Amino acid sequence: MRRFSSFSKIIITFLVLFHSTIMGSNELIQLSCKKASQGDPNLSYKFCVSSLEANAKGHSLDLQELVVISLNLTIANATNINSTISNLLKDKAFDNFAKERLRGCSELYADAIPTLQEALCAFQSKDFAKANIEVSSAMDASSTCEDGFKEKKGEVSPLRKENDVFFQLNAISLAFINTLASI
Repeated sequence: MRRFSSFSKIIITFLVLFHSTIMGSNELIQLSCKKASQGDPNLSYKFCVSSLEANAKGHSLDLQELVVISLNLTIANATNINSTISNLLKDKAFDNFAKERLRGCSELYADAIPTLQEALCAFQSKDFAKANIEVSSAMDASSTCEDGFKEKKGEVSPLRKENDVFFQLNAISLAFINTLASI
């Protein structure tokens, strides 16, 4: 029975990889995003599709390449958020409380970048468990950043949109990594 189970996994993996190489990248993205968004109520199907289609460059992909694309998007997004924070810190409209939180967020995102790079290396080495842990760890930057602003009643995070985008990009990577890990 165990031998059949392993053989079945090999056949399923082959079929998924074969099918994904013959279908267009948009179809694979749509199917993958549909499955991912159905498994995570925090992940928007529309966001997933639009993020990946904009970066798939119209060539045939497989799910492994989508993970690499999503991780690279997330790394670039963390870098952009840090740039946004640097600009916000120059704005005199923010009080000391907000600036302290922004500096904290900057540290979180600065730490997330090498963590996501480590996740990418782990994924490329087929260490899906480690990749999952690293992405999950990096994902916490968005909620921890957001929570910092909630410590003061009435304070609104100027990074709400950025935190949400970063969270969703990580959710995409996690969903795709977990799909590959289960095959």
